[in-house]
Amino acid sequence: MNPLIWISIVATIGLLAAIVLAGTYNSFVRLKNQCNNAFAQIEVQLKRRYDLIPNLVECVKGYMTHERECLVQVISARNQAAASLREAAEQPQDPTALQKWLGAEGALAGALGKLSVVMENYPDLKANAAVADLSEQLTSTENRIAYARQSYNDWATGFNDYRETFPACVVAAMLGFHHNRKLIEFDDRERIANAPTVALV
Repeated sequence: MNPLIWISIVATIGLLAAIVLAGTYNSFVRLKNQCNNAFAQIEVQLKRRYDLIPNLVECVKGYMTHERECLVQVISARNQAAASLREAAEQPQDPTALQKWLGAEGALAGALGKLSVVMENYPDLKANAAVADLSEQLTSTENRIAYARQSYNDWATGFNDYRETFPACVVAAMLGFHHNRKLIEFDDRERIANAPTVALV
């Protein structure tokens, strides 16, 4: 067989392989960027919640003079969750950073739940319009967080599915995509499903 034919066959195979490799890489990049964008939407909503919590604590602390420890726990858990979120946002593909943040979110949900129970013992709070407004904003924000988290999990599942299917699974590590994306699931799903609202009625 003519050497030019062999060269042409090898060049064609090489070109096809390069096209497949480039297409696979571009698909990974698009999926990675969608995951990062979805995570950024969670971050926006969580920052909103983190901003609301100190306002709520400030409103209720005048009424809850004997519950200082509970209020300190809420603010401490809020600060820890905010710090963990910053770390996770810098590296959303790192499962360890995400797990640390999810643990901090679980602690914050527990502290908010405890605050909600304690607030029930203060009937005057029910008449406070500022507290009622902040409680409503927290509930609304929790719903937005749940929606953003679902969107992230959908994109992360798409990324993981693509990474595990052929031909992407053959070249994923070579292209720098070594790990699947961790889905965002809280440790105490049942408690999180019932958002840590601060209901006053």
